[in-house]
Amino acid sequence: MTTDVSRNKLVDEKLVAWWFIAALGYFFVSLAGGFLMGFQLIDHNPLKGIEIFSPGRWRMVHTNAIAYGFIASAFLGMLHWAVPRLTLRPVLHGGLSWLIFAAWHGVVLATAAGILLGEAQGLEWGETPVWIDPFAMVGLILVGLNFLLPIIKTPGPMYVSLWYFIAAFIWTPLTYFMGNFIPEYWVGGVGGGALGGLFIHDLVGLFVTPIGWGMMYYFVPIMLKKPVWSHGLSLVGFWGLAFFYPLTGIHHFLYTPIPMYLQYGAVISTIAVEMVVTTVIINFFASLWGTGFRALTFLPLRWYYTGMVLYFVTCAQCAMQTTLTFQKIIHFTDWVVAHAHMVMLGVFGFWIIGTMVYLFPRLLKHEWVRKDWLEYHYWLSAGGLVVMVIDLTLAGLFQGWSWASLHAWDDSLKYSMPFWWVRIPAGLAILVGQIYFAMNIYLTWQASKVNVQTEEMALAAME
Repeated sequence: MTTDVSRNKLVDEKLVAWWFIAALGYFFVSLAGGFLMGFQLIDHNPLKGIEIFSPGRWRMVHTNAIAYGFIASAFLGMLHWAVPRLTLRPVLHGGLSWLIFAAWHGVVLATAAGILLGEAQGLEWGETPVWIDPFAMVGLILVGLNFLLPIIKTPGPMYVSLWYFIAAFIWTPLTYFMGNFIPEYWVGGVGGGALGGLFIHDLVGLFVTPIGWGMMYYFVPIMLKKPVWSHGLSLVGFWGLAFFYPLTGIHHFLYTPIPMYLQYGAVISTIAVEMVVTTVIINFFASLWGTGFRALTFLPLRWYYTGMVLYFVTCAQCAMQTTLTFQKIIHFTDWVVAHAHMVMLGVFGFWIIGTMVYLFPRLLKHEWVRKDWLEYHYWLSAGGLVVMVIDLTLAGLFQGWSWASLHAWDDSLKYSMPFWWVRIPAGLAILVGQIYFAMNIYLTWQASKVNVQTEEMALAAME
């Protein structure tokens, strides 16, 4: 953020930095929503009786701020860094990139305002008010054009990261249209519910996953200073994702009036996806051979490989919890909440943070001022998340066993209360970690400005 971008440069580094800063801002908003919901569950809501701050509405702000604010904004910043380097071409138009930056945040903030004012759609992960949906669609199409046209002009074989990025630019608008327009205007009832289930999971599988995997295939080899172990496995991951993931979403609606052959198909497809994901994990852990302890000593890599370990756990969970037998116990319990936190923050969120830790010194042209704070950030975030995931997973099992035993509903609340109390300090640890990170970015930025001023004074003295 300390230097202007010349027309000859491939990457608008200032724009990348602002995307990352915006992403972190949304992360804090999401944490605020999570705490409000958490305090409500232990009957200590500090804003009780104020409709606009009702935990039900802030729960939707919490999820939307993570998905469309934190993850999507960070992805767009990363894409502005990676795609020009992979294609050796700038994005279609720098002015369009800044227009997208402004419009994207306008849509995200308007979505939050609409949710708080009670205008949310009745669709999980698609609560965006109907009057915002057309603008969001146009924005997604513009994002695709801004990156796709330079990629199409690239001659010769493409690195596998670009495969994933291309797929995401095509799949994401189609997924958004399917979930936010078709059930709202054309298909209702059970059919609309089935499409809603597909949307819920395709948003993760056809937007977050391909961009996250493409980011991983770009940055991890650079950080390891060696290629990935198997190019063939990277292609298995791509085609497996493309073939199986669009079919999995109905596993969110097992034991519903949706035809059973669709439910069985979703179960089989989900298990197949977990096998595909396992090939990706194997590929990256095999890439560690010959690198010593670099994944432990180099902090950006530690973020990535911590996310990969959690990804393996997530895959094992998915293969179990998608079965009809397991669903009888964990459906509607905090097990699902733990699973969602592990995959969205512990996997893709940690990969994003690893990318930020790696790129901010390059964007600000200055090394991190407080490297010890980077360690605090890692251990507080990872430790807080692991505690929260274990805590809510156990809470979900106790809740499910209580309901299966036909205990009174109030009994399940009593069993849950100790776990809900534990979640608060776990969340506080994550919050404190992000505060350390934000303060470190600010101090590094200030130090970089001093460096620029010193260089300018030195040049002036020489003249």
